Amino acid sequence: MIIDINQDTLAQIKNPYLLADASRYVNIFNEFIESISKTGMEIDTRDYSSEVKEKIAQVKRKGARVRNDDKSIYINRISPACIACQTGEGAETSYISLLCNRDCYFCFNENQQDYEAYSNSKTDYIQHLDHAYHLYGGIKSVGLTGGLPLLVMEDTIEYFTHAKKLAPDAYTRLYTSGDGISKGVLESLKSVDLDEIRFSIKLEDENWRKSFDQIALAQEYIPQVMIEMPVEPNLMDPMKELLTELNRLEIFGINLLEFLFPYRNTDEYKKRGYKIKSRPYKVLYDYFYAGGLPISGSELACLELMEFCLDQAMTIGIHYCSLENKFSSQIYQQNTNLQLSSIEYISEADYFIKTAKVYGEDIEKVIQVFLKEDYQDYEINLDNNFIEFHVKKISELKELDVEIGISTSIVDSDDRGRFIRELKVDLTNPKLFDYQVDL
Repeated sequence: MIIDINQDTLAQIKNPYLLADASRYVNIFNEFIESISKTGMEIDTRDYSSEVKEKIAQVKRKGARVRNDDKSIYINRISPACIACQTGEGAETSYISLLCNRDCYFCFNENQQDYEAYSNSKTDYIQHLDHAYHLYGGIKSVGLTGGLPLLVMEDTIEYFTHAKKLAPDAYTRLYTSGDGISKGVLESLKSVDLDEIRFSIKLEDENWRKSFDQIALAQEYIPQVMIEMPVEPNLMDPMKELLTELNRLEIFGINLLEFLFPYRNTDEYKKRGYKIKSRPYKVLYDYFYAGGLPISGSELACLELMEFCLDQAMTIGIHYCSLENKFSSQIYQQNTNLQLSSIEYISEADYFIKTAKVYGEDIEKVIQVFLKEDYQDYEINLDNNFIEFHVKKISELKELDVEIGISTSIVDSDDRGRFIRELKVDLTNPKLFDYQVDL
């Protein structure tokens, strides 16, 4: 077991050097939380994590399948694109333009780099596809989002034509609000062998039920028809109605997303009573995903909808994609493209780099054990008074009464090049830690 160190658990650490090390990251996290208040949004004091954990166990018992260390959960089936998204290897999702005819209050497109430029112009999308193909040595999954791809239909067809030319077996998908869907549009998409179309539905739109006609029409042309949408905790009844109708239509499936605050339209969120999740990120870092901060209660709402679908014996695919799940490919790709040292280990659970650290007076105790084992592959940091070693060696310290810091790091880069950046230090001891379970 690893004890997650935060403001509430910090006092469990007795070793003063470990306490000082872990406190730095707790203070950074606290400063981040304080910065959120400047947006005008409130942080929820209620922590749903224990209820979420219990609900995950419950849906698993009822037949749901759990992936990516509980960050991705599905029933019946899941899109091949979602499987590829976990590591991002061989997967390319891009946009031609950020032009859109809608103004959803929860949209995060304005957070994307070069939003202003590409709201009125187009990317070099062919070049992007070529770059991805050469970077990965092939492409297995291609997605086109926006903006609204159907507003630049000729480019959309060219995009998928080129994708299939590069990689005929690549699984292709397109995201749409449904606006502009017609037989002619669907025939064009079918002509480029589009594998999957994902509709978004805005439940606060009083005409949202009209989307069912578009979805039914799309099923005549596109092999896999899906819905992808964030789950607002206040809209559970219409979500259940939506799921029931989608099951009747026998579509391929739906992706339930954790609802996010995109750092804007604060008043819209506040009038609906929404607050920011008490612990927005498990590990604080500058993630590329521009979606925003998770809304409190949305994760639990997604899982409750999954349980509803299980209880109703629905046959369509239901996939819960958490915000943490969306971070996985970035972490994986940053950390697997650099040769690590012999003391570093990439966790199979979250893809972060892990090492073990023992501090102060306990250093000599650990060295004596390692000398007996003829193990010399460790590093001593005199400035910060700790010894650092591979997490597998913790099992050899079971006779010692020592606190161990579990370091979480990522490969980062700046003008000087690439380097390992530590992001967090948690707590364990030789008797608590189970390498196979914890990492």
